[in-house]
Amino acid sequence: MDITSGSAQLLAYETIREKIFNGSYPGGMKLVEERLAEEIGVSRTPIREAIRRLEQEGLIKRKKVIKPTEKDLRHLFQMRMLIESHASKMAATYMTEQRIDELRACIRLSRSSTNEGIVKANKKFHDLIVQECRNPIMIDTVDKMQSIIYLFSKTVVLHERPLLIEEHERICDAIEERQPELASKLMEEHLKADLEFTLNIVD
Repeated sequence: MDITSGSAQLLAYETIREKIFNGSYPGGMKLVEERLAEEIGVSRTPIREAIRRLEQEGLIKRKKVIKPTEKDLRHLFQMRMLIESHASKMAATYMTEQRIDELRACIRLSRSSTNEGIVKANKKFHDLIVQECRNPIMIDTVDKMQSIIYLFSKTVVLHERPLLIEEHERICDAIEERQPELASKLMEEHLKADLEFTLNIVD
């Protein structure tokens, strides 16, 4: 099969990323270029480029799949709490009815979907709220953390954290009822619960 260098790099990137997400490449695993090239069916150059890109996304560190410490996780969630609790406050002030309807759609989807659908709906719910902070630096910060956020969001969903969807519903209610302080507090509590649940699973 004739693969261009661009598509070979994309294939390598998407394959390695998905294997990290689904646990085939567990935290701490050393990534060997030759072995990956053989496994994916491309040369070592696209593998190298894919690893570099995944390092920028925070999924690989020193050619090993990330295995975050408790401190790493606390730092990540602390940043999310600061940004997303502020964004929730802004959403309760400025979010349009149309966007609130989109939040409701995410919640409905979460109630009726398989795990993969719940992860996607969860991501969209948080993304919609983050956009409301109207601060490009904050939005960019969350954007750069997306791969790590996705990894742990998947953990939370697969291990069926209790009250996950109900908490989204309460946050949405506070936004719709224009209660900025309550929306902010509920988002912070929601992310704290995600963190504690994740720490128990990782341990």
